[in-house]
Amino acid sequence: MKVSRRSQVPPFSVMQIIAQARERHAGGHPVINLCAGEPAAGASAVVRQEAARVLESGDLGYTQSLGVPQLREALAAHYARWYGVEVDPQCVAITTGSSGGFVLAFLAAFDVGDRVAVARPGYPAYRNILVSLGIEVVELPCGLGTRFQPTVAQLDEAHRRSPLAGVVIASPANPTGTIIDPLEFQAIVAWCASHGVRLVSDEIYHGVVFEESQPVVTAAGFRDMGAITVSSFSKYWAMTGWRIGWLVLPQDMVATADALAGNVSLCPPALSQFAAVAALSEQGYAAAQVDVEMYRLSREVVLDGCGRLGWSRVAPADGAFYLYADVSGSGLDSVTWCERLLVEADVAMTPGVDFDSEAGRDWIRLSFANRPEVMREALERVISWQNR
Repeated sequence: MKVSRRSQVPPFSVMQIIAQARERHAGGHPVINLCAGEPAAGASAVVRQEAARVLESGDLGYTQSLGVPQLREALAAHYARWYGVEVDPQCVAITTGSSGGFVLAFLAAFDVGDRVAVARPGYPAYRNILVSLGIEVVELPCGLGTRFQPTVAQLDEAHRRSPLAGVVIASPANPTGTIIDPLEFQAIVAWCASHGVRLVSDEIYHGVVFEESQPVVTAAGFRDMGAITVSSFSKYWAMTGWRIGWLVLPQDMVATADALAGNVSLCPPALSQFAAVAALSEQGYAAAQVDVEMYRLSREVVLDGCGRLGWSRVAPADGAFYLYADVSGSGLDSVTWCERLLVEADVAMTPGVDFDSEAGRDWIRLSFANRPEVMREALERVISWQNR
């Protein structure tokens, strides 16, 4: 029996490296894992305590397809708090992580054969989900010259070749951590609206930002222009395994998303939804901000170490918790570099080929979502290994 052609997407190689790192760790090796985009601290006490309370006494049956009203209302208040943007709770759709959000958004917005532009390097799941849905992916090569973010000029060129139906952007981005300048963000929104192109904005790393001079913009303020916002509790609130995310949708897409969600997933995880309400409390925000301060210190350790590492070409680490660095000066491609680093120094990092099928063999991604002392130890191991 055959499998579908559209299902033939490449595996996410970071998951393979994580498995290898875990295997080495289980074998007694002192592995430091810097490949996963996973906060070391995990969900805060206020979230875990609320989950325990609900687990003991709450109703954990099916919820509404687009999520419980309490969480949708709390997220609407979140947009007023962080961005001064008014959001109708009915336009908030709770999803099974941002991954479920992307599937739902892409199903609702695009047809088979549509062309959707994404930045390269970029999070590989955008490309792979789109391909599995029969959508043509148009990669926009982005490098240091554009701070690894797409430009209106690139969109114009791609649209002239053959019309685009959509554009996916991320700010802060994975793997680079770069943030789109607010004026450029607005220019992209305006370009999409004027060309009838659907904008999908990945905002999963909002809150994990290090320079006050580089504010982030939310597409939720442009939903009347057709923009879709995708976000999650996984990063800022460190709730990765809880699998809880959300969309902010244009009003005319809500009924469509509701029908699709009811058929695809029935509803998001009930326990995680109620726990996420606690994440949006004053205590939840405060706990998350403590984690961001830890990432800030770890970022400083990594940036200070770039000189000793010999990494002169790195992406501007504006937000998220990644450093994207060119290691081609080692004479090794990034896959070999990462394989040898794990085996010979017990440090796990991610080769850039996951994020960029062309230039990625020169680049690696390092996650600094860990304590500063762990980052110092990891960098000392890398420096010692490189100097052998």
